[in-house]
Amino acid sequence: MADPEASRPHMPGYGVVGPFDGRGLLPWTWATERLVSSHDYWLATVHPSGSPHVMPVWGVWEQGAAWFSSSPQSRKTRNIAAEPRAVITTDNPLQPVVVEGVVERITHGSTIEHFTGWVNAKYRTDLTVEFFSENALFRLEPHRIFSLDEADFTGTPTRWVFEGYQ
Repeated sequence: MADPEASRPHMPGYGVVGPFDGRGLLPWTWATERLVSSHDYWLATVHPSGSPHVMPVWGVWEQGAAWFSSSPQSRKTRNIAAEPRAVITTDNPLQPVVVEGVVERITHGSTIEHFTGWVNAKYRTDLTVEFFSENALFRLEPHRIFSLDEADFTGTPTRWVFEGYQ
């Protein structure tokens, strides 16, 4: 994953300050710290009818992407199969990090082993590779990430755009 380029979102009517007023954008490390430490994530997918679907998931931020699993029969899994674009957010509404991107299903055995280790370390569980092999493993590749710190709502909105995406 290439380093994202940070920019100030244009938010008319919100009174957000401009990028050249002497205040800084949030650093990429600020966003990644929150992505890594979030206990839960909110995943938004699109039903084939066009209806939005939002559910909490356990997951990890590793290798510059969001990783999560789900039952192969779940609404999330069926939605992703029909439309891979999705959004995942951290669980802190005061310092949110919102990741827009495309989801791919992962089936490679060694990658499932890595994910199992990441999840067990983060959540202090003892889930097996077989558990995740029997379920569906996903990786959300970020295209754009938005974040802000509620303590400085007008000074911190930051957008990161990843190489190749507008």
